[in-house]
Amino acid sequence: MITDAIPGWLMTIIVAALPISEVRGAIPLAIGVYGFSPLQAYLLSVFGNLLPIIPLLLFLGPVSDFLRRFSISDRFFSWLFARTRSKYIKDHENFGLTALAIFVAVPLPMTGAWTGCVIAFLLGFRFWPAFAAIAAGVLIAGVVVTAAVMGVQIFVL
Repeated sequence: MITDAIPGWLMTIIVAALPISEVRGAIPLAIGVYGFSPLQAYLLSVFGNLLPIIPLLLFLGPVSDFLRRFSISDRFFSWLFARTRSKYIKDHENFGLTALAIFVAVPLPMTGAWTGCVIAFLLGFRFWPAFAAIAAGVLIAGVVVTAAVMGVQIFVL
């Protein structure tokens, strides 16, 4: 079985780095399957979830620039950027960063670091403020998920 070939700590980091599961899937896996303490599960999961943020924030721009060389994707990106930036960002970057952190912190489907990076890119946030907001959201989401897992575990025992 693949879980026997990959150590639990590494599997936790990998699951946390994936766009669908992130900390929402990694923390329950680490605690429930691999028997890590809540602190170990939190630290491994948050670390894994933070790993893709820097490459995503750095490379979404160059990838979209490459795709904009083609007329159909250039029209799409022009429309998307103009609509998104004019409708949602305006002059409220600080509020936008707080909202981004809250969005990432809510442990629901389609929220998290990956989606947060796409939102930061679409809204034109600068790298370091976006990174800080997304990282804060990941830290908070980790606390929420760990508390939820431990709360469920207390009732099961």
